[in-house]
Amino acid sequence: MRILIILFMVLPGLAAASPVRLKDLVDFDGVRGNDLVGYGLVVGLNGTGDGLRNSPFTEDIMTTILERLGVNIAGEQFRPKNVAAVLVTASLPPFARAGSQIDVTVSAIGDAKSLMGGTLIMTPLNAADGKIYAVAQGTILAGGALAEGESASVTTGVPTAGVIPSGARVEREIDFDLSSLTTVRLALREPDFTTAARIETAINRALRRDVATMKDAGTISLDIQAARLPSTAHALGQIENILVEPQRKARVVVDQRSGTIVMGADVRISRVAVAQGNLTLRVEEAPIVVQPNPFSRGESVVVQRTAANIDEEPGINLAEVPEGASLSQVIAGLNALGVSPRDMIDILKTIKAAGALHAEFVVR
Repeated sequence: MRILIILFMVLPGLAAASPVRLKDLVDFDGVRGNDLVGYGLVVGLNGTGDGLRNSPFTEDIMTTILERLGVNIAGEQFRPKNVAAVLVTASLPPFARAGSQIDVTVSAIGDAKSLMGGTLIMTPLNAADGKIYAVAQGTILAGGALAEGESASVTTGVPTAGVIPSGARVEREIDFDLSSLTTVRLALREPDFTTAARIETAINRALRRDVATMKDAGTISLDIQAARLPSTAHALGQIENILVEPQRKARVVVDQRSGTIVMGADVRISRVAVAQGNLTLRVEEAPIVVQPNPFSRGESVVVQRTAANIDEEPGINLAEVPEGASLSQVIAGLNALGVSPRDMIDILKTIKAAGALHAEFVVR
């Protein structure tokens, strides 16, 4: 086996992280969206709707809508192929006012083949409290395509789901009085003590008062009264664009399906040696049928023949990796050797299992 030895050197320094706006690091307490859901009917499909024998709920909602419009079809054999039952979901953004429009997502729940070209009929959207907060209606933009013939079909994307941009109109507002808050909590999206301390210092320096207090790694409390600003909205507007340099955890994320590897600049590797090679076992069956001689009374016999071999391809040996070497240097060396992404992922797993990879290792 051919052995390749690579020596990785430590860079003299790492580039500092770029400052990030405060609004991109934290969520303000009370400023949040709310999920909405509704059950509706899509019409106008080109024969790609639900089969009503397999989706009786589609017939029920269709009957209900027509009766509401004054059309009585009770007892009628009404089984069209151009309708489909769907679930409609949306997110009501914070401070949404009555009359504003939001995007909705439409997904088939029956055996419809495609929602392309369909129109969603007026569908009320409810929140967790059971109240109606928006009404959706409009033409669906499906995220795929479907083509089929007599004996074959081809599908790209997901034609049974789509969106309606600005397809819902807000009918009810959420009661939330931001101005009544005397204290607002800032919740870090990635809790970290160093980042929280930097946010506290940056806010107090910007407002020139001690108004921010770090409670824990994920929470900073903001005293609105001590800020001496006209309102809570003014206080949040003053601080949301403050630049803070976040401190991230050392983390390596690998995606086994696509072979993607994403790593942070702070990932370090201790002194370690790894030997990696490819071992291929190949077994092939090649049966032979032996026929009897002409005019004989014998029978055909199947003779089993098996060919088996083992191929061992040249591997890679990593040795003498200095203490504190960065993972980016290791990856650069592996790329120079032409190591495939999947083999690289296996090497990283082995280094992590040996305790030499000092970072959070996430496999997806």
